[in-house]
Amino acid sequence: MLHGKKSEERIALEVKEVINPVFGGRDLLRPAPKFKLPREEMPPRNAYQLVHDELMLDGHSRLNLATFVTTWIETEAQQLMSETFDKNMIDKDEYPQTAELEMRCVNIIADLFHAKSDENENACGCSTIGSSEAAMLCGMAMKWNWRKKRAKQGKDTSKPNFVTGSDVQVCWEKFGVYWDIELRHAPMKKENGYRVDMKDLVELCDENTIGVLGILGTTYTGEYQDIEKLDRLMAEYNARTGYDIPIHVDAASGGFIAPFLDPDLAWDFRLEGVKSINVSGHKFGLVAPGVGWALWKDWSCLPEELIFHVNYLGGDMPTFAINFSRPGAQVILQYYNFVRLGFEGYRKIHTANLNVVNHLKRLVEDSELGEMVLDEIKMPLLSFKLKDDKHLGFTVYDISDKLRRYGWQVPAYTLARGCEDVSILRIVAKEGFSYDLASLLVQHVFEVMEELKAEHPNRVKPSTAPKIC
Repeated sequence: MLHGKKSEERIALEVKEVINPVFGGRDLLRPAPKFKLPREEMPPRNAYQLVHDELMLDGHSRLNLATFVTTWIETEAQQLMSETFDKNMIDKDEYPQTAELEMRCVNIIADLFHAKSDENENACGCSTIGSSEAAMLCGMAMKWNWRKKRAKQGKDTSKPNFVTGSDVQVCWEKFGVYWDIELRHAPMKKENGYRVDMKDLVELCDENTIGVLGILGTTYTGEYQDIEKLDRLMAEYNARTGYDIPIHVDAASGGFIAPFLDPDLAWDFRLEGVKSINVSGHKFGLVAPGVGWALWKDWSCLPEELIFHVNYLGGDMPTFAINFSRPGAQVILQYYNFVRLGFEGYRKIHTANLNVVNHLKRLVEDSELGEMVLDEIKMPLLSFKLKDDKHLGFTVYDISDKLRRYGWQVPAYTLARGCEDVSILRIVAKEGFSYDLASLLVQHVFEVMEELKAEHPNRVKPSTAPKIC
């Protein structure tokens, strides 16, 4: 009888929770848990509302022009994600078709990057949780290959180094710390157009260098480094010294741009010295985060010691990614994009984004205040500085800060070592950032600058804002 009474009370409580308005219940009349797990459960709609409302305080992802990461995907892609969120990429025996789609993606990307092809053998590569993991995986392969060669020669293996430009992405700094590798940085140079000189990279090499990094689309300016020149210089250096130092290309940003907008540009496996490439699927590969890809020229470039076999998931599965369990949905979305867009679809989207950036470039240059950092824009990214910020009375940081009032997130920062006294703004145009939104952004930039000029009337020179259309 008592048991029945409790059941009735419980049913009455559940009915009450269903009938009550969300904001009239006790669940949302107390602070959200921050340090301890709450003792009681709450109805799903109340829990959803609590978390949903807190996330309103985040910036709007579509107005985040700082990130390279995809912020818009098609409805069908969203549906595929919701249908496949439960698939674990490591469980290849349980999800053999997901594993098959991963391998198809590897082969397609390897073909885009001109890897050696063999119809009877899959390309050498794998998906990762992001391009940073892919970079570290390729870095480990370089270290292992270098160490084996040195050990075979009876030489010291305790002091490996890796040569990069100072405009390197932070994941490579982490790589040096995590795997105890000295990173040697060549500086950016103003006289070289805010670029790293490829000759400076070669001069930092020695017998302990595990590899040299070329970057296709730096995070600082969007520059395509001259990897073809680097390949030529390294070939001469290796021939002169007897070393065999490989080139790794960090194509996190440009790897899904160059094949479609600059197909004749030699930066990839067409170059003899390029042995491995990392690329981000959740940047210009147009996949929601997170997925990256690690690729090698062929299987001889990947040390066998980095391939592990597991059988406790139901079958023998080789794995050489760093992460073990990771989502399969983004890999599926990458394949969806390949099927959905094809070569022409990717080309159209990236061309449209580049057109938006060139539109922004014209508007900024016409203002007589902005000055481009790069003389040639190869990817949909605009980096610019103020022409005379020492006499304006305000900086790019002031502009960035005031733009947040409109919801825009436009980063301001200094360039890398060698040009650290130069501060710039960067705008990344991704799919979903339209011509109209770009015009609104520039309108808001000039409204902000008018405010700043009014705050510093004695320091600002007269200027003409462009007509925005």
